Amino acid sequence: MATFLTRISLCLCTTFLAHLAIGQSAGKVIEQKIVHSDILKKDVHYTAYLPADYAGSERSYPVVYLLHGYGDDNTGWLEFGEINRYADKAIADGTIPPMIIIMPDADTSWYINSYDGKENYEGFFIKEFMPAVEKTFRIKGEKHYRGVAGLSMGGYGTLIYTLKYPELFAAGAALSAAVRDDETVTGMPDNMYNRAFAGLYGRGLAGKDRLTKAWYDYSVLAIVANKSTEDLRKVRYWIDCGDDDNLSKGNCLLHIALMDKQVPHEFRVRDGAHNWTYWRTGIVDALQFIGTSFHQQ
Repeated sequence: MATFLTRISLCLCTTFLAHLAIGQSAGKVIEQKIVHSDILKKDVHYTAYLPADYAGSERSYPVVYLLHGYGDDNTGWLEFGEINRYADKAIADGTIPPMIIIMPDADTSWYINSYDGKENYEGFFIKEFMPAVEKTFRIKGEKHYRGVAGLSMGGYGTLIYTLKYPELFAAGAALSAAVRDDETVTGMPDNMYNRAFAGLYGRGLAGKDRLTKAWYDYSVLAIVANKSTEDLRKVRYWIDCGDDDNLSKGNCLLHIALMDKQVPHEFRVRDGAHNWTYWRTGIVDALQFIGTSFHQQ
């Protein structure tokens, strides 16, 4: 009887350890890879997360391009956001499907092309980066299986890419996105404008002179205003911004603009500010939203 109970205990213990091991399966992180850009005339670094079953399978995977904020680089979501840990757990418990997550370094480009043609990050991302990455890994390179997400500057990039290239992305999830209205830009202190935006929209400008063609070409609110409801509905949108974040005004205006255009979207205002605590606690929900787009109906 004791031997039988011992065997049962060992079996249960082995099963428990096996399930525990499955739950703790870790994806692979490639911290530094490079794509050479002819457009930017330099090498661009990126970080890749591969799901735990990638190495043992031959199938292709959906992809999420995860964009960092101003002042960070391609390792930001890994180092501060702990994205690999959150993705491992979410995949293991079935909250999100197995996916590849690609994190490019965008420096302080805001993911767009500058007014003077000296910085063409948008062109690089669309024409060079995505095609190169999707040839490097087993990625399902089609709209239905491609999403983009990001925080702050990366949330802005997320919205720009999904609004301008709805044929490329199934869904976009913007966390604390840097959405600003005309009034905010015209009233911005000179030192802030000159440091972060003059190279994008026009140098030596103040007040309403900042509302250049380049500004309107990349104003999220202006793009939404000028697009048809039919076009805007081609992408699924997740918008999440903290109630103590100074960017909440722009995000609320975006929510209202999409409502006025009768565009379905998810809008969240949670308790929190513009910090990693907020983004870490929101990234799984954002990836889950994108992941539903990858499912077959």
